[in-house]
Amino acid sequence: QVQLEESGGGVVQPGGSLRLSCVTSGSRHRFNTMGWYRQAPGNERELVASITDIGTTNYADSVKGRFTVSRPPVANTVYLQMNGLKPEDTGHYFCFAELRLGGVRTTWGQGTQVTVSS
Repeated sequence: QVQLEESGGGVVQPGGSLRLSCVTSGSRHRFNTMGWYRQAPGNERELVASITDIGTTNYADSVKGRFTVSRPPVANTVYLQMNGLKPEDTGHYFCFAELRLGGVRTTWGQGTQVTVSS
């Protein structure tokens, strides 16, 4: 059974940095796409960043230039380096991993809270 576990969330002041990690287990294959969604009260759940198995990245316009998503070449792990954090970045961040084997199967982590406040 595929499982995802996030870590690295917390409370930080505006302008600060956090590094989120998502460690997976239980998969025999390298995930095609991994990344992060976030959701704040009153807001829609949005894609923050994603990265494919060949290194193609995608970012929300609001985080471009501040966030960097990355993954090692072997391990099924994904990171999100967040710099220059703003109060509007506050939310619950969810890691996801997609495996494409005839169809798409997506697994989600339980999420980690990120709070940016002065």
